Amino acid sequence: MKNIVLLLSVLITLISGGPSLAESGEAYSPTTGRHHPREVFFGDTHLHTNLSPDAAAGGNRLFGHDQAYRLARGEEVTAHNGRRVRLNRPLDFLVAADHAEYMGLFPALDAEDPALLATDIGKRWYQALRAGPDEAATILIEFGAALSEGKDLIKSTDFQRSVWKTVIDKAEEYNQPGSFTAFIGYEWSSSRGGGNMHRIVIFKDGTARTGQIQPFSSFDNDRPRALWRFLADYERDTGGDVFAIPHNSNVSAGLMFALLDSDRNEMTENYVKQRVKWEPLLEVTQYKGDSETHPVVSPNDEFADYESWDKYASFSQDRLQENWMFAQEYARPALRNGLVMSQKIGSNPFRFGMIGSSDSHTGIPSVDENNFWGKFSWHEVNETRVMERFVNIPDIPQFEWEMAASGLAAVWAEENTRASLFDAMRRRETYATTGPRMQVRLFGGWHYSQTDLNSPNWVELGYQKGVPMGGELLPQPDTSQSPVFMVSAWKDPDGANLDRVQIIKGWLDTMGNTHEKVFDIALSNGREASGETGKVPPVGNTVDLSKPGYQNDIGAVYLQRIWSDPEFNSEEPSFYYVRVLEIPTPRWTAYDAAYFNLDLPDYVPMTTQERAYTSPIWYTP
Repeated sequence: MKNIVLLLSVLITLISGGPSLAESGEAYSPTTGRHHPREVFFGDTHLHTNLSPDAAAGGNRLFGHDQAYRLARGEEVTAHNGRRVRLNRPLDFLVAADHAEYMGLFPALDAEDPALLATDIGKRWYQALRAGPDEAATILIEFGAALSEGKDLIKSTDFQRSVWKTVIDKAEEYNQPGSFTAFIGYEWSSSRGGGNMHRIVIFKDGTARTGQIQPFSSFDNDRPRALWRFLADYERDTGGDVFAIPHNSNVSAGLMFALLDSDRNEMTENYVKQRVKWEPLLEVTQYKGDSETHPVVSPNDEFADYESWDKYASFSQDRLQENWMFAQEYARPALRNGLVMSQKIGSNPFRFGMIGSSDSHTGIPSVDENNFWGKFSWHEVNETRVMERFVNIPDIPQFEWEMAASGLAAVWAEENTRASLFDAMRRRETYATTGPRMQVRLFGGWHYSQTDLNSPNWVELGYQKGVPMGGELLPQPDTSQSPVFMVSAWKDPDGANLDRVQIIKGWLDTMGNTHEKVFDIALSNGREASGETGKVPPVGNTVDLSKPGYQNDIGAVYLQRIWSDPEFNSEEPSFYYVRVLEIPTPRWTAYDAAYFNLDLPDYVPMTTQERAYTSPIWYTP
């Protein structure tokens, strides 16, 4: 009888296929225990309100934190010019990043604060504001000079404390975990010699911790290392978390990625570690130009000259750009130089991920070409703004049409909360876009296959078998093996099709020289590179400037690829990041021209090719 029961048991097991998953202890829900990001969130980490003195002097007298947050969340408001404005789509997160220097000064002057009007500078600036835009513009010059010289012309600890409390309270009021994230933050605006060294300071924390400090300004100290000490002290004293994001390296007069420290001394390993710790990201694209690369440093890259702001070396516009500066201002050569520095001192100072943001001073965080509201409020939508001078420099003028409608920060995070977004940014699982919301993934490893990419759980395999953007590839015992990258790019569902996906490689050879190369790894419309030139035929152009508009009958909805480096040398340190290009679309100048029936000069660009840049993946032998 026992034998019969045993036999039946075996037969049942064979028929049923063995023990069930339930019996094995497997969870029914496939996401149980999963901790990697499944969503990308889009936001702006660099928006100015009327609390910034240059924003207020530039015409922004109305848009404080209430208006900025309401706009970011998708509400409709009235701009300074009386026109109604609304974002095409709400943002997922926002940092109202007003300058620490003179934060809240002009709203207080508008309110005729007696303490401020009692000072000579307060009285004079109050009168300038009342006199009109031309007189108010002089405040911008004075403000810039004060930053450059490190002079705090109005000192009031009580006033600063009151303004900072307002910043914190407004962020807390509009923060909605899971739906919309309002970070507490500000801008540290060092401009030594006019060269931009500005950083956005972002806190992970709420009132309990951020309320214990006052923003550290460039008036306190204009050296980045001093800012890092402040950030370290904040974390030690409060138990909080914070980091800083440099921006506009393209107008830093060669300072942002200089090969010496901020005191012009040789970098030490400790200095490098501090920089990497406190500055995990770079704002690589925004209104005042794109900082990925430039034709001077990437002459073989046909897409290098994107929204270049390269007339002047600094914000003060008293110094012209010189060719030697480009290598110390743009992201790609900085990443290359980082490989050199790593070999020289044992640590890489330029190990940063990439994001975009606006740097709008209107309080309007709009980066869409068909909904661009200008840098300053005096350049909000109007029929003359395209040809107006951004700054009235007679010799080499800077015009408003040279502004870029850019960009956004894209963050792969588990959820839309301060903690989750902050942690994702700190680990550099981010990318920049010039405005569109294309969805881009990058994984690097040694054992990916086409089968992995074709799998419905390819993202999970990406994390299991390698590292995401912002990570580091560990060396393999088999030195003949090349790294493998798994790349996916999907178009913005409300935007243009994709032209191509590229991998940008930089490396340091055994002789100590750096190199770069652009690989077209995924092309739309069945195109192939020429066997003679290596160039890819253009995707085409469907832009109709009379409307303006375009057709998505060229390009691709998505592009995915498994790519292995055919030129890999295991002895050479290297980095890889992805650049995604859209098909040509109308630029904001084309929308202005059509709306106001403008006849613009031929040199004003009317089309653009929007793009995205991922954080790199590094390989160190």
